[in-house]
Formats: sequence, C-alpha cells, structure tokens
Amino acid sequence: MTPPLTPDEQLEKMRRDWDERARENARHYVNTEREQWTDEQFIASGEQTVAEEILTDMGNICQGKDPKQMRVIEIGCGAGRVTRALAGVFGEVHAVDISGEMIARARSFLAGRPNAHAYQNNGVDLSVLNPHVADGSADFAFSTIVFQHIPSREVIETYVREVSRLLRPGALFKFQVQGYVEQDGIVYESTPGDTWIGVTFSDEQAVELAQKTGFEPRHRHGANQQYFWLWFFKQ
Repeated sequence: MTPPLTPDEQLEKMRRDWDERARENARHYVNTEREQWTDEQFIASGEQTVAEEILTDMGNICQGKDPKQMRVIEIGCGAGRVTRALAGVFGEVHAVDISGEMIARARSFLAGRPNAHAYQNNGVDLSVLNPHVADGSADFAFSTIVFQHIPSREVIETYVREVSRLLRPGALFKFQVQGYVEQDGIVYESTPGDTWIGVTFSDEQAVELAQKTGFEPRHRHGANQQYFWLWFFKQ
C-alpha cells in the first residue's frame, strides 16, 4: 500500500500537477468546456461567469459601494479567465494561483488591464498578498471551479480563514465548493494524491466552516451537487 502523502508532499504535487496541466493545455484545464479556446472565446467565457455570478448579485457584493472603488481578491485564478472580467467591473483585482505556469499565462492574458494583478502563492495561505492588501481592506472575494480540486479540507479552511483576515467587516466571500455527493449509500471523496477531484462539503460542513473562520453563512445554493455555492459574510 502506498503511504499517504504528507501535507508538504501534497502541496508540491498540486503545484506540479497544475504546472503540467498549464503546459499541456492551460485554458482547457481552467474550463473543460472546450479543448481549444481562442482569445475571444476565453474572454467571453470569463465575462459570462461574471455576468452570471457577479452582476446578478451586486447588492450582496457591493453593499452600496461603487464597484470601481472596490478592492477584490480572487482565489485560484488559473490563466486569468475570470480575473480579466472582474477587472472590467471592479477597481482593483488581486488574484492568486499555486501554479507558476498558470500565473505566467494569466499575466500575459491580463495585459492591458493595469488594475488586475496575478501572483503565485504557496498553495496554503494568502501571505503573498500582504504587501498589496492590508488586513481588513478588501471589499469582496471570489472563487469558482477551484476548491472542488483541492484534496485537503484543512487547506480550504486555511484559505477561507485567510480571506476573512483580508476582508473588511461585513464583506462577502462568494465561492464554490464540491457538494456532498452520495449515490447508493456511497459518499464520493477524492482519493489520496488526487488533485482533480477534491474534498466534498455537506451543508452542515459548510456551516461549520463558516463558523470556524469568522463568517456568517448567510446563503447557500446547490448542496448535494458539484457546484455548491456559498455566501460567507465576514462577521
């Protein structure tokens, strides 16, 4: 039997796997809807995500603030698909990803968007943002199709706690995790070392996550489904 990976080994595997995916076909692994993406298609895809998940929810997100005056954090930016679209709405966007290969592609894709910044982080926390985003100064945080790939519940919890550190009181962290999927009495979880199918969250586990990290879990949608959306408001 292969021994389980240590946390450091798991992080290194995540970084290595996503670097390899970026070199193979970055845009496909960011959004598997297509094998090949033109710039125009990739831009439109990010704008569609923002239209569906951001522009329909501006009351919760902006809370009366001018979006052009808002500082936004994105977790798991990949090749910059959503980052670019966020930068068209908000004044300042700071995005992170564990993969240096993805970040290189994101920075190229974000050329012409001087208010969008992409950084390679360590895959655990948001310390890379410390010189750019002071504690309690961010107005909104967002993440989509990212946590569903992370095989460690502890890593996800650390990310959420780090977002709480950076957000101002009352601000929203809107993000998606993999729902608690059960069929025929079998709960589907990631296997050790997997960096594609991450851990799942039940509704109860999502509420517990919020309570442990300083958030109010005000809204939730999609429990028991792959796309389980959470609206966490910083207490």
